[in-house]
Amino acid sequence: MALRRLATGLVALAAPAAAFYLPGVAPHDYAAGSDVPLLVNALSATDSLISYDYYYEQLGLCRPRDGPVAQRESLGSILFGDRLYSSPFQIKALENSTCVRLCDSTIPAKDTAFVRQMVIDGLPAAQLYEDRSTNETFYNAGFEFGEVTSDDRAIINNHYNIVIHYHSKEGKARVVGVLVQPASATRAVQDNNCAITSLSPPLVLEEGQDNKVTYTYSVYWVPDPVSWGTRWDHYLHVFDPQIHWFSIINSIVIVLILASMVTMILLRTLHKDIARYNALGDEDGAQEEFGWKLVHADVFRPPAYRMLLSVLVGNGAQLLYMGGVTLIFAVLGFLSPSSRGALGTMVLVFYILFSAVAGYVSAVLYKTLQGEHWRQNVVLTALLVPGIIFGVLLVLNFFLIARSSSSAVPFGTLLALVAMWFLISIPLCIAGAYFGFRHPGFDNPCKTNQIPRQIPPQPTYLNRFYSALIGGILPFGAIFIELYFIMSSIWSHRIYYMFGFLFFVFIILAVTCALVSVLLVYFQLCAEDYMWSWRAFMTSGASGFYVFLYSIIFAVRRLHLVDASSGILYFSWSIVISLLFTIFTGSIGYASAFFFVRTIYSAIKVD
Repeated sequence: MALRRLATGLVALAAPAAAFYLPGVAPHDYAAGSDVPLLVNALSATDSLISYDYYYEQLGLCRPRDGPVAQRESLGSILFGDRLYSSPFQIKALENSTCVRLCDSTIPAKDTAFVRQMVIDGLPAAQLYEDRSTNETFYNAGFEFGEVTSDDRAIINNHYNIVIHYHSKEGKARVVGVLVQPASATRAVQDNNCAITSLSPPLVLEEGQDNKVTYTYSVYWVPDPVSWGTRWDHYLHVFDPQIHWFSIINSIVIVLILASMVTMILLRTLHKDIARYNALGDEDGAQEEFGWKLVHADVFRPPAYRMLLSVLVGNGAQLLYMGGVTLIFAVLGFLSPSSRGALGTMVLVFYILFSAVAGYVSAVLYKTLQGEHWRQNVVLTALLVPGIIFGVLLVLNFFLIARSSSSAVPFGTLLALVAMWFLISIPLCIAGAYFGFRHPGFDNPCKTNQIPRQIPPQPTYLNRFYSALIGGILPFGAIFIELYFIMSSIWSHRIYYMFGFLFFVFIILAVTCALVSVLLVYFQLCAEDYMWSWRAFMTSGASGFYVFLYSIIFAVRRLHLVDASSGILYFSWSIVISLLFTIFTGSIGYASAFFFVRTIYSAIKVD
């Protein structure tokens, strides 16, 4: 990785701290002169998704005298690539220090575009920036490691002014903000008490040779009226909050349009259809049937690949419960950004616990569709989708190991994931399936003929591919603005904390998937096409295809990845995310159409 690119990084949180007072979370009071630990995290760059340990050997960064000590991390934090270690920085509470020398080091030129990251009392070290749209200042976690000047000189920042904002509480200090002002200084400037000015010569790194670097730092404690309970407000800056409101309004408009169309069908067209069909049934003599009643003897015919459909809908129900419950906890404030990896850990825990939901829903649906291979259904429900996720994780882990990346999941963590899968998830899935197969299943309102009815030629707009593309774009349109902030949080390491907006968008997404599937299934039945099951699933599930297209646009416009490993990592996980989104939205669409079809056919009289 060349030095010639400017790299900025973000730091995750190291110590228990929160923007809200939660049970078990308390502020840390530092007495004057007491040690304030400073931890370092993994290094990352703006044009690569491959991160490295802070003490990566080729970098030659300053190490503690007794060697770095790894910090305990949560499972979610480990999976997201955080690697915290102790550092050689010596910081005393309420004591300023100037031009403290860390060490003399040698950095290979090819490895100097990484980012230095630091953490103090659970707060990420940051630089102060101004949002030009609102003129508000905010803390941007991470800071510049270097830059390339207009005359093509590569400069490294080897001096750090660490400004610690504190709130005084009964003579003790509570850290409420950490700012880092990086600077570049030659050895002569550092020997002159680090008197760095705009005219001071910077340290220029020469490519093609090793560069000797002296690292120094200064510490300044600054009193701040900000209370400990609101210290995260500086970090949780919302860029252009009007965009979030526009996202909500955009989603509401889509839902209102769909709801109006469905309401018109249910209250006017469908009501008249049912009344007319029942009136014809009361008349003497045979009457010619028409419309969606004409396919009543075929509409409940089991679809092709009913095993796969049952498995996917069961896993979709699992994702629905996992996402809903996680967002409820997040909205209630139990996922503070100071709890490192809490979101990832909670998502994983709920995903495993709701395996019972997947087993139950899959079993009930498979029994309703008159499936007979129940053992195979249980095995596929427990292994298919989780197996794809774990398989991708395992393969990509080899790429990360080959690149000596700190994001590579340790072998012990992989064993823990396998143990959770086979010892908790699969037994819960089997238990759910057991109760599911004891369920009598859903009775069909109409009998099914032995000989399938021929489906007449369909209009172009009801083609399975066209209807999926049309139906899939509506759920995607309801969430695409919020999707940008989510992807920025995942790939650009920004802190996302707008869970209130996200929960509202989550509800709108579910309603949109239900409405669009019901609407298009009704049109399909009116055209005498009774093969609605997979169509209902893919109508809303096609939104996953648009999510993948958006991930391509995001990579081109925002990430600018320069190495093949980052591209493989990004697009592999993008495919997995899109697949899970397809399963999630498709399951909502199918379930909605499932109950809609049963409701309308149970309301008519059939001989």
